[in-house]
Amino acid sequence: MVVPAGGEGHQLAAAAPVVALRYADGALRALDQTQLPWHEVELELRSAEDVVGAIRRLSIRGAPLIGVAAAYGVALELSRDPHALERACTALVAARPTAVNLAHAVARVRAAVLAAGAAGRAGEAGAAEVALAEARALHAEEEAASDAVARHGADLLAGRRRILTHCNTGALAAPGRGTALAVIAELADRGGLDLVLACETRPLLQGARLTVYELERLGIEHALVVDGAGAGLIAAGEVDAVVVGCDRVAANGDVANKVGTYAHALAAAAAGIPFVVAGPCTTIDPACRTGAEIEVEERDGDEVRAAGLWRDDPLALTVAGTPCRNPAFDVTPAPLVTALVTERGVAAPPTPESVSALLGS
Repeated sequence: MVVPAGGEGHQLAAAAPVVALRYADGALRALDQTQLPWHEVELELRSAEDVVGAIRRLSIRGAPLIGVAAAYGVALELSRDPHALERACTALVAARPTAVNLAHAVARVRAAVLAAGAAGRAGEAGAAEVALAEARALHAEEEAASDAVARHGADLLAGRRRILTHCNTGALAAPGRGTALAVIAELADRGGLDLVLACETRPLLQGARLTVYELERLGIEHALVVDGAGAGLIAAGEVDAVVVGCDRVAANGDVANKVGTYAHALAAAAAGIPFVVAGPCTTIDPACRTGAEIEVEERDGDEVRAAGLWRDDPLALTVAGTPCRNPAFDVTPAPLVTALVTERGVAAPPTPESVSALLGS
């Protein structure tokens, strides 16, 4: 249950959909996700550097959403300096390494600008306009993909009434309704859902802060659980299916997702329940043959040593200076994945052939 700053805990009625990202008046406006659920603060970003900073500190996060944000970041920088294409693209691609959507989005906008220039359609002033148009097109496509993912996933999971999910995969992670959380929301809309178990999820407790925030707004019955409790609850028969998102899917169907996902997949396999991954096709990386080739981001150890680093008074959790490992993701092998749900359909199970078919190749 969300407890607003200075207020009593309460159950929210269904509220307006979350708008995590919007372009208006020459700026990219993003809901600062490090401030949620306590404060709804909208950042105003006017350069590629601003966007890079927001992505790195997780003010903007979620594979599809950071891709769209990076696309707008190229346009913002070109509006400041029409010769900054390569510099902006390089900086944005380096912002976070694991999610493939970011690199794909930047490459798409770059290609559109270069193609327009080669065709004589974009002078110095026009390059930013071409980039902005491409970013807007990508934004709209991701929103449509989200709706399709929700429908396909809900069809697949009809009759599964108790769902466990990990990390945040709603409108804060992808334009539109989201990915895995969009599937959950569609199940709820169809009257086919009893309870969502939301794992708290490192880094920065994205499930505890963000998924609970979205479930409250959607009016969906839920309970928050620590990550380590998931396997036991699955084994006890309290979960009918696990549904998660993805940051990169390799060509063979291996999936990189927020750290802790692999453990849920192992538990689901042992219990004989579906482990479903939901995401748009922009998250599939055909150039990445297996999960072993996915670069896993290692974040600052302070995120493990303390809680609430985004606040003025972070709380120490261990001995100062304790050595830490802080991988932000892990890789789940394709044989543990029951189905990969995308806007183009479902790969069940995900194999090199079924994943390739989703991409039309």
